[in-house]
Amino acid sequence: MLAYAFIIPLIPLASFLGIGFFGRRFRDGGSLLGIAAVGISFLLALAVLFSFMGARAGVEGEAVFDFSYPWTPVGELTIPLGFQVDALTALMLVMVSLVSLMVHIYSVGYMHGDARYTRFYATLSLFTAAMLALVLADNFLLLFISWEIMGLCSYLLIGHWYEKPTASAAAMKAFMTTRVGDVGLLIGIMTLFAATGTFSFGPLREALGAGHLAPGLVTAAALLVFMGAVGKSAQVPLHVWLPDAMEGPTPVSALIHAATMVAAGVYLVARSYVLFEHAPLALNVVAYVGTITAFLAATIATVTTDIKRVLAYSTISQLGYMMMALGVGAPAAAVFHLITHAFFKALLFLGSGSIIHATECQEMHQLGGLYRHMPVTAWTFFAGTAALAGIPPFAGFFSKDEILLGAYHSHLPGVFWAGVGTAFLTAYYMTRACILTFFGKPRSHYHAHESPPVMTGPLVVLATLATVAGLGGNFFVKLSGMEAHEHAAPGVMALALGAGLTGIAVGVAIYGLGLVDRRRAIAALGPIYRLLKEKWYFDRIYYVTLVKPALALSSLLARFDLGVIDGIVNGVGWGSVQLARASATFDLAVIDGAVNGVAAGTVAAGRAVRATQTGLVRSYVLVFVLSLVAGLFTLYLMGGF
Repeated sequence: MLAYAFIIPLIPLASFLGIGFFGRRFRDGGSLLGIAAVGISFLLALAVLFSFMGARAGVEGEAVFDFSYPWTPVGELTIPLGFQVDALTALMLVMVSLVSLMVHIYSVGYMHGDARYTRFYATLSLFTAAMLALVLADNFLLLFISWEIMGLCSYLLIGHWYEKPTASAAAMKAFMTTRVGDVGLLIGIMTLFAATGTFSFGPLREALGAGHLAPGLVTAAALLVFMGAVGKSAQVPLHVWLPDAMEGPTPVSALIHAATMVAAGVYLVARSYVLFEHAPLALNVVAYVGTITAFLAATIATVTTDIKRVLAYSTISQLGYMMMALGVGAPAAAVFHLITHAFFKALLFLGSGSIIHATECQEMHQLGGLYRHMPVTAWTFFAGTAALAGIPPFAGFFSKDEILLGAYHSHLPGVFWAGVGTAFLTAYYMTRACILTFFGKPRSHYHAHESPPVMTGPLVVLATLATVAGLGGNFFVKLSGMEAHEHAAPGVMALALGAGLTGIAVGVAIYGLGLVDRRRAIAALGPIYRLLKEKWYFDRIYYVTLVKPALALSSLLARFDLGVIDGIVNGVGWGSVQLARASATFDLAVIDGAVNGVAAGTVAAGRAVRATQTGLVRSYVLVFVLSLVAGLFTLYLMGGF
């Protein structure tokens, strides 16, 4: 089965083509074709996982199956493309295809009646194919091609409702921001290619192991590759695009901007981890960027009132946790959390979509009392919240505990304490979201109702995974072959759990029991509250330092274009017109005059000659005689006689 793993991304790719060309001819708009394709990919991914378990590689980075073929010759060099199956690949294939399948099914209810329903499913299929191809790639080139296709799909799906100015602006913001990271990634890939002559991961691993690359070059390449991860996984300072991406349909937020595409940056660092292991400085940068991102995004989520944006900042924060784990030398914990997070964060986003579908509202301060009307949505949302807050036995407890354990054993103690603080904030803002949304009395007029089974079914499946997936932690570590921390630290587990429970308690005290006057608390916090409401002023800083100067420069160039460039062009055009007019006058007066004069003379001569043609024989004899006499006289004068 491993030899046929390449079929997995080809099936949704075929679905994209089928829906794109013939979707409007289907009664269902092509949704069943998309669901069937992703469902088959999921079953094949399970078969690949079971085959891998039978092979038992057990060595980090060693592929059970690796196939490549010569793609294109460039001079004396032939660039190969191919795919590989190792532990990371097998696990990611199952996660991506399963979450995508749930989102495809859920979207039948959520996107029902949408004007661009067929296009939505076609783009969703293309994204799934690209993500699966990225996971299977055995080289940087195919990975980058898939990476860019995902970026295109993200742009198209964020701007799905492009008639809304906010949606089109958010799509452009996401596209431009992630391009910054992608440029760094491309330069990093080409740097490694120039140094090793290959894009493939295997030869790169061998070159690093043999010490063929200079340490400075390795560090520079690792940092450039990490730039791509910073953009795609929304890490500081390129995190600003992800909250705005919530303008897209909620299923898109669940699949692309919570579970899969944004996790591609984490996957990239994990896939090329051998590169970072040979660049300690780059690993420290990864750890610090991840830590800052995790804490900063969590603080913003505490004051955000849009339920989808709360989850967006939560996603940024959890991605920061994963980067933190990679930076402190715990890749197994990072990948473990990547997989569990995909389940419970996709669940939470789909849960928020169920709320929006029922109430047409996503402002938490306008919601309330939904528990009575939407029990399935409520309980599944609670399960996702418990997993995100790190409450046992839910999945997030085990994976987040592994990350904090890795940070505890690292040489960066500040990272560990920031992680604990982030755990407290995570539990607090999710408790706040649950209470404001599901409890109390409704704070606006709406007729809430439970979502249809096609939407609640995926919620139940994902809630089940969010509950039990963490119990397979030992299985995951054994399967992956990655090194995990064998020395448990009960104090770390107790501290992490205590932080989560304390966050829940504070949330209940403030929003459930009303023990704290929120208005007075906001007034007391003053500048800190404004700092968080302004999202640490990142958007304002970017507007002042980048957007505003760019707009001013574009305005200056526009005036220069209108005043100088267009002036020159228009002047040349005016001169050409004047020259054409003079040429026309000369043509009419001289050229045409001469031609017309010759014609007029010819006509006059013809008329004169025609007057001699009388038709009388005596006239012709007279002319003949006169002509003969004139000729004889001429000969006489010339001495002819």
